[in-house]
Formats: sequence, C-alpha cells, structure tokens
Amino acid sequence: MPSSDRAAERAREQEHALNALLAERDGLLSVLDRVLALRGTASLIRDAAGADAGFVADLDGPAQAVIRWIAGNRTDSLQDLAVPVGQGVGGRVLAVGQPVRVSDYVTSSSITHHFDGMVRREAMSAMLAVPVLAERDGRVETVAVAYAALRGPGEFGDDAVGAVQAVAREAARALRLADRAEAGRSTAVAAERQRMQASLHDSVGAMLFSIGAQVRDLRTTVPDNPVLSTRLGRLESDVSAASLALRESLLALAESSPERALPVELAEHCRSFEARTGVPARLVQLGEVEPLDAERTALLIGAVREGLLNAEKHAGAATVVVSLGMVDGGVQVAVADDGSPADGGAADPADGSGLGIRMLVERAARLDGRVSLVHDEDGGTTLRMLLPVPR
Repeated sequence: MPSSDRAAERAREQEHALNALLAERDGLLSVLDRVLALRGTASLIRDAAGADAGFVADLDGPAQAVIRWIAGNRTDSLQDLAVPVGQGVGGRVLAVGQPVRVSDYVTSSSITHHFDGMVRREAMSAMLAVPVLAERDGRVETVAVAYAALRGPGEFGDDAVGAVQAVAREAARALRLADRAEAGRSTAVAAERQRMQASLHDSVGAMLFSIGAQVRDLRTTVPDNPVLSTRLGRLESDVSAASLALRESLLALAESSPERALPVELAEHCRSFEARTGVPARLVQLGEVEPLDAERTALLIGAVREGLLNAEKHAGAATVVVSLGMVDGGVQVAVADDGSPADGGAADPADGSGLGIRMLVERAARLDGRVSLVHDEDGGTTLRMLLPVPR
C-alpha cells in the first residue's frame, strides 16, 4: 500500500478514536436526566434575554406542551399549564417551528388569547418564545419551547431572540445527552434481563425438571400405596405448574424491542469474551441506531463475533473496544484491539488469512455493505463492517 494511502487510513483511524472519546465524554455528561437538563434552562433564558421571567414547556405528546419550569414568576398561574398547538405564543411556536414574539401579549392580534388571565396575573407584557429543536429520524422536530417575558414597557429585539435561541440549542444538546443516557440504561437493563433469563433457565429450570423426573420415578415404584401415590401426583402437578410459571417468566424476560436487540447482543458478546479471556472488552454505542431486519442484525453480530475471535486467537491484546453507530446512512460495527496481528498486516479483508473474514466480505457485499480489516503499524487491528439501512 502506498505511504499516502497508509497515512490516510491512519488519519481515519485516529478520527474514529477521537469520535469514541467524544462519545465517552458525552456519556459522562449524560448522567443528567431530562428533568435536570431543563430545570436550569428557565434561569438561563431570563439572564440571556435580560427578561423578568423565563420558563420552559416540555413536549407532552405530538400536539401539546406543558410549562414545567419557571424562573422569576410571582404566582403559580403558569405552572403545569398545558399549551396545545396553535394556542398562545408557545402554541404558535409548536405550529410553525419558528420564534414568535409579541410586544404586548393581551392585546396582540397575531396570537390566540386562551391564556390572557394567567398572563395578567403575572403582569407580563412582551413575550418571546423559541423552539428547542432536535433531529429525529432524519427530520428536525420541536421537543420543547423556551419562553422569555417582560413586565412593564419594552419589547424583545433580535439580540434577545438570538440569545434565547442559543440557550435553546444548549437545552437541545442536554436533552440529546439525557436521551442517550436513557438509551444506555435501557440497553443495560435489557442485557441484565437476558443474563437473568439464562441463569434461571440453567438453574431453576434444570432443578424443576430433575424434581419432576424423580417424582415420576417414585410413583412407578409404589403402585400399591394409593395415599403416597396421590400425594406424589399432587407434587408432580405442583412441579408442572411451577415449570409453566417459570417458562412464562422467561418469555417475559426475553421480550426486547427490535432497536435494543443489536446493542444487547453485542454487549453480551463483550461480556462473554472478557469472562473467557480475561481481556477487558467493552461496547461503546455512538448514538442511537435504527432498527434492522433479522438478516442484517445477525450479520453485524457475526462480524463482532469474528473480530473478537481474531483478537482472542492472534492479537495478544490488552484491551478490546467494540463500537456501534450510524455512519453514512448505514449501521457500522467495529472491533478494535491494541495487540499485534500474527499475519504481518494485510489490510484487504478479501485477501486476509481467515475464512471467516472472507465469508463476512461476501455476505456484506450481497447487502451492498463493506468490510475492512486494518492493521496499524504501531500495533492494533480494527475490523469494521458497514451495512446500509434499507429504505
């Protein structure tokens, strides 16, 4: 490979490493939940806009927001106020997705007046509302509304609009991190449910099966004792009922939404690898991943399994990182280790030494995907698979 190509590949490797570090940083910040992410925003709005009051409405369904957090209020008139689409300043923001401002709320002809009584009790005049925007499923949506209000004469100029929009962008980022943290918690819970399912199946399930078999054997050995036979029959029925209840519990534990199936499986493979080899292995999920069909999910899991197997057999690695994320409109998995490859470093997976790698290349190609196997000159190997998401 020409030196320029190696340099470019190494630059891409370093970029991916940086992205992983940034994702970990975001993960540390995302210990905040949604409530904490928005609680301080009301005060920030008031300070940024030079307003007398600031408040935030969180989206409560597709067509309504509810004012949850207020700074600078005099009464509880606005607390937990539901604002449907199209009503008042905030409702109009929900409808148009753009900032809305009025110089005098109760006399403005550009908004409805469903909330004039509440606004009068707060003695508010000029009011500004901007959307808190987030990108979801390829489109930008309003996920909350940020308000600023004045008491007495005055109005909000363009600088105030820009200042509140800046706060709204920070709020959107905090919400994004909180959502990511929630997704991580859900993945961890699902993985724990899967572990519990396997543990119960292997321990309690096996125990109940053994007890049932022993009871049936006892019944055949005491045919002339009707009292004991009856009691054993009841015990056999109880064991059968307990086995049925266990199966139902295992099915409930196994339930998992499609979008969680892939990260849960990858986390389990990392845990199994670490337990088997003693080499630390962890999953880094770089944002939300779109649900995939069974074939693509299985192929991505197979790629991670192959990467972990290579790390175990050849690399002599001290640590392994498995990453999962959306790249170029597709889902990508990568298995990176810090060991030394045994084959000297062929970077073309089609020419690699492993049959498993070549099979991955062929299967990915049938789905318009691609596979790369990169050996860093300074040590370390990364196997990547990228599969496009079908539309």
